Amino acid sequence: MEKSMFRKTIFAVAMAASVLTATAAQAHPKLNGATPAANAVVAAPTRIQLVFSEALVAQFSGLDLTMTEMPGMKMGPMKMNGVKATVGADGKTLVATLAKPLPVGTYKVDYHVVSADTHRIQGSYTFKVQ
Repeated sequence: MEKSMFRKTIFAVAMAASVLTATAAQAHPKLNGATPAANAVVAAPTRIQLVFSEALVAQFSGLDLTMTEMPGMKMGPMKMNGVKATVGADGKTLVATLAKPLPVGTYKVDYHVVSADTHRIQGSYTFKVQ
């Protein structure tokens, strides 16, 4: 193979590899599902599960639960204490087990997760307990 053709081929392969690497490196965990689901109206749950598209790094992933409304009471948002989230056995599920069932009200879940790409992703959603 001629030297200039060889260089062009090497350059093309290197460019293709860098594009593929950049695409893979930009993948971030996406929330695939949650229980309770966003905007759901549920009976008093004792567990919250968030399922992501990629394996999570446990020490950098978690969630906060805040009660934003309670029927008949005027109040500001109240963070629910004692909610500790762990990564499930599948590596992709963030699980928060609650000490007791949630009382009637509206709740906001704020989550933050990190996968192998080391980028922190955060989001939130609400659900209601009847």
